[in-house]
Amino acid sequence: VTVVPERFTLVDYDPVELEALTARLAGEIGVTVPVRLEVDETTPLGRAEITSLDPLTLWVESGALEDAKVPRKLSVPGAASVVGLLLLMASDLLDEAFGGPACTAEVPIGVRTAWEVYAAGRLVRLGHSFHDDRQRRLYHLRTRLGFSDAVDAAFERLWSSPELRWDDLEAVAGLRVRA
Repeated sequence: VTVVPERFTLVDYDPVELEALTARLAGEIGVTVPVRLEVDETTPLGRAEITSLDPLTLWVESGALEDAKVPRKLSVPGAASVVGLLLLMASDLLDEAFGGPACTAEVPIGVRTAWEVYAAGRLVRLGHSFHDDRQRRLYHLRTRLGFSDAVDAAFERLWSSPELRWDDLEAVAGLRVRA
């Protein structure tokens, strides 16, 4: 694991701590390729994305890793949630059987939300949960796809399934059309 920058100047994050956290999560998830974690410390915003699979590069704005109650300080549980989610999604993309899009492909918001629910459920089962992630993810899926029994059932499948494929996520996102 490589963390960039090697030394933070605008936020009080320890790159060694982030490196260890990322390496531990990668090991738990089964990511065996080198990982590069790029942190944009120039913004307090919270975007996070996979920018490359070769090499595996995770890019996050420093606000995504920040303790909400202590500005400019790292939240280890929050960082585990963000980095873990990205690593699970990268693991999906690296798995040919998953059948996902290219890393740089535009993913429709409904599919992206379903994918995040699926990844978050797996992350929780690995023992990494930040606040009440289940309720937050359920609300996100409902706001994207509609408030219905079908969406709630789809959420349960996404949240609890150990193995889904890209077409499963697209089918869930298709509920919006039928709802």
